Amino acid sequence: MSRQPGLVVLATLAILNLGRVHSAEPLPPGTHDRVTVANPTRLDWVFALSNQSPAKPPAEWTKGYVSTEQTYRLVVPAKVTTKLVPLVLFISPGDNPSGFSAFTSTCRRQGVLLASPRGAGNRCPFPRRVNIVLDVLDDLRRRYPIDPERTYLAGFSGGGRVACTIGFALPEMFGGIVSFCAAGDLRPESWLRHRVMDRLSVALVTGETDFNRGEVERFRGPQLKEVGVRTRVWVEPGAGHSVPAGPVPAVFEWLEQDQPRRKKLATAWPASRLAPGTAPDRQATARAVLAEANKRLTDPGTLYSGLMQLKGIRVRWTGLPEAATAENTLLKYEARDQRPWEKQDIAEQRRILIARARGIDAYGSGPLPKQYAPGRADMLKFAVTLWSRILQDGQDADAVQQARKRIPALRKRLAELDNGKKKAKDDR
Repeated sequence: MSRQPGLVVLATLAILNLGRVHSAEPLPPGTHDRVTVANPTRLDWVFALSNQSPAKPPAEWTKGYVSTEQTYRLVVPAKVTTKLVPLVLFISPGDNPSGFSAFTSTCRRQGVLLASPRGAGNRCPFPRRVNIVLDVLDDLRRRYPIDPERTYLAGFSGGGRVACTIGFALPEMFGGIVSFCAAGDLRPESWLRHRVMDRLSVALVTGETDFNRGEVERFRGPQLKEVGVRTRVWVEPGAGHSVPAGPVPAVFEWLEQDQPRRKKLATAWPASRLAPGTAPDRQATARAVLAEANKRLTDPGTLYSGLMQLKGIRVRWTGLPEAATAENTLLKYEARDQRPWEKQDIAEQRRILIARARGIDAYGSGPLPKQYAPGRADMLKFAVTLWSRILQDGQDADAVQQARKRIPALRKRLAELDNGKKKAKDDR
């Protein structure tokens, strides 16, 4: 691809870590330390932070931030193609880009772009942090035909939580999430949970001595898997709270194995995928999801998911004609005498409840590092509350049997904790 002479100089300087790249054209193979975002993102970053997609983001979220001053580090592999290009976008918990020591070898071997934003660490205000990540993603989508089926959002610690927040809100942009030593929870919107279940693979990596191992291994990982998200947990021997390079080749291979499912989903439901080089506005996106919802309503097997999409449209794009159309359709269905989808809704809520009970029980009952140990009692109390709801529901035989065993065991443990506190107080 031909480039302006000035761009070649800038790209060369970037490889040598001596300058910044400002153009939105593709960059040659090599390491570009300071690539500057050419334009503000066209992607719906606000929705990752809220339940709506307004025409303009809240002014306080963008105050003091200029997209075109944002930079990121980029590694372009030697064999990057002009066809669909895979990408790993890594979010650091610190201000400097990171993830390169773990991912560079795999990405170069597989022909994958590797990028990480600068100034998007844990000290960055959360809305700005999300804005930065989507600025960088859209800048890369302008430069390259990024393959959404092979776009993997990764992060370490707080960066992993951001990766989960964004990926679970905007699954159409990604094929998977890789979170090191942290994790996240699914969105409350049913239609988004369905989309994540249908599309994303979630890889959770923790170290043998990581203080977040319990959360990842016993809580978040099993909970995601039980509700239907393709999830796998890796525990790296000898590693602590870090980004170990050892599991990365296996993690990447596992993510890649799910490509056929993602492609099949995109063929059946085009709105499930943000096509390369595109950035539809809010009305175009609402229109596409509405068309999918209406199609789902025609099949009893997908009726419930279609209604959940209508509910999502009504809330997310309030004020648009598509939201009004969704509202009218929902009212017609709610007026029907026969509403078979309600059973599916109850079953889904029950599945989520059981997964949460098992997850928080396993987390609170197992080993906890000293910084989390003071919260054990609250975890166990919450587990008792969830198991009690399962008993009250009484519909899942296995879960009811488990609840009958776990509630007295948890209450006994809570009594022991309470006695321990009293004794410690008396000994002072």
